[in-house]
Amino acid sequence: MTATEHGPSRTAAAFRDIYGAEPQGIWAAPGRVNLIGEHTDYNDGFVMPLALPHTTLAAASARTDGVLRLHSGGADGGIVELRVDALRPAPGSASEVLEQSRGGAQRSGGWAAYPAGIVWAMREAGLPVGGADLHYDSTVPTGAGLSSSAALEVATALALNDLYGLDLAPQRLAQLAQRAENAFVGVPCGIMDQTAAACCTEGHALFLDTRDLTRRQVPFDLAQEGLRLLVVDTRVKHELGDGAYAERRAGCERGARALGVRALRDVPYAHLPEALATLADEPVVQALVRHIVTENHRVEEVIDHLDAGRTRAIGPLLTAGHASLRDDFKISCRELDLAVDTAHAAGALGARMTGGGFGGSAIVLVEAADVTAVSTAVTEAFAAAGHAAPRIFEAVPSAGAHRLR
Repeated sequence: MTATEHGPSRTAAAFRDIYGAEPQGIWAAPGRVNLIGEHTDYNDGFVMPLALPHTTLAAASARTDGVLRLHSGGADGGIVELRVDALRPAPGSASEVLEQSRGGAQRSGGWAAYPAGIVWAMREAGLPVGGADLHYDSTVPTGAGLSSSAALEVATALALNDLYGLDLAPQRLAQLAQRAENAFVGVPCGIMDQTAAACCTEGHALFLDTRDLTRRQVPFDLAQEGLRLLVVDTRVKHELGDGAYAERRAGCERGARALGVRALRDVPYAHLPEALATLADEPVVQALVRHIVTENHRVEEVIDHLDAGRTRAIGPLLTAGHASLRDDFKISCRELDLAVDTAHAAGALGARMTGGGFGGSAIVLVEAADVTAVSTAVTEAFAAAGHAAPRIFEAVPSAGAHRLR
């Protein structure tokens, strides 16, 4: 869906066509890019995401019969219908939900597990949430490492929050969304994506301590400084990434146990050499630890530069982060490396992959005058390598989840 097609009027009209009535409201939640701090969130570390102007819209109305009906403008298959009192975490595939259809109970995989998981998580927490009709439209690219799932979750959570008068704070909605993804969908993600979708503000990057959930909005007005942050969506997702997230999380937890700390966030950067020596017999875990500790330090360095007005100085830190993700965490891929290397050669100040890895997107910090040259160079490099043309667009720090009408 293009930006001109995406909006509350279109989403409301689609809701009317599908459900035969006006929605009670329309809510929006954004995708995100992570400026710095990758895979640190499930290690109690520091992250710095910013919300994108690309959003998932949810048109919704409450129901009194305990039925949950879900429909997406971007998915095939029609309406998914469930009973809220029958929702259970799926024992098999991470993205299965129990669908009540005319043919009886059956398994239905895919996107519907995410909003269904929100209803389940809210009810599990003792919140008085019943049924609802929901229709979704989205411009957040799926499979691009831009947190389309968190946008879907948080848009649903905010809609139910308002429909049922729960009066929950944005951070609480983010926690419920993480609970849904961890326990219902089965993805062991940290809290960053949901917090970004719920709590980011326009014109700022969000500095988040994922241990105590303290937040600070850091001014990030690149246009005022003659800079741009580009997103290069490689349009690829390699199968090698399946299960790799959980493997790396388990490896980080193994490293924390070996070092006698609660989480890798507790390993001081100054003591990293000693920690690595302790892990000399486990080179894979050693490399994971090195990335997490140095990445937390890079987040702190980026904050220092931004606070001091040295925005251009963050470029080399982005590049160092990519090297760490590529060499120590081993979650990059040839398309991401090509995007980063080509952007540098064309004059970028810094670049790195963003998101879970094995495909998805890279971010590139450039002078405004170099946007065309860098974008053209990356596109031509992909064509020369036989890759699909990347999607390149500007990341403009935007607002978190909010009600539109």
